[in-house]
Amino acid sequence: MESKTAEDYVEALFAQDTVLEKVKEGIRTRNMPEISIAPGYGRLLTLLVKMNGAKRALEIGALGGYSGICIARGLDPDGLLVSLELKQEFADVARQHLSDAGLGSLVEYRVGEALVHLQKLQEEGAKFDFFFIDADKVNYPNYLEWALKLANPGAIIVGDNTLMHGRVQDPAQTKASIQAMRLFNQQIAQDDRLDSTIIPAYDGLAIARVRG
Repeated sequence: MESKTAEDYVEALFAQDTVLEKVKEGIRTRNMPEISIAPGYGRLLTLLVKMNGAKRALEIGALGGYSGICIARGLDPDGLLVSLELKQEFADVARQHLSDAGLGSLVEYRVGEALVHLQKLQEEGAKFDFFFIDADKVNYPNYLEWALKLANPGAIIVGDNTLMHGRVQDPAQTKASIQAMRLFNQQIAQDDRLDSTIIPAYDGLAIARVRG
């Protein structure tokens, strides 16, 4: 009998989330990239939002709405998730999935280059209590700096895929995206504006709290 990974064992303890399974199916049938956050980390997003008492959250990278649902589930009924997505077709799918989950009123989508929208959010005076970064890896260090600019004291910053399937640990890997992720990980670990950790399960998750 094939042995299970630790992740497989833990996932088997939890009941299947039918709402999120529908999201995964919706992504699959539209031939979108099947790269949503791992279920265990999705549950963690909801917990972190609830534990932080976040009122306003910012997501960089919507894809099909899987992580958006997880974040919105943790918000108060009067909370807001601002979700940045490069592609209109992905934002439309995510919006539909959030609506189907009964969370559509909690999310606002902004479509286009994330760095442009982050600048606009700063100009608007926007501040957030929770950030989730799961977009193009080359800009992870830039997204982290923007999160720090837009953060309320005590805000939580989460970044997915910090291990990039083991490539960040391999010195022979020198692609720009991998080097950017290494820099992001170093920043998360060493920036004195943050209390932080990196969880090496699934594909790696960075979690940081902005010091007050």
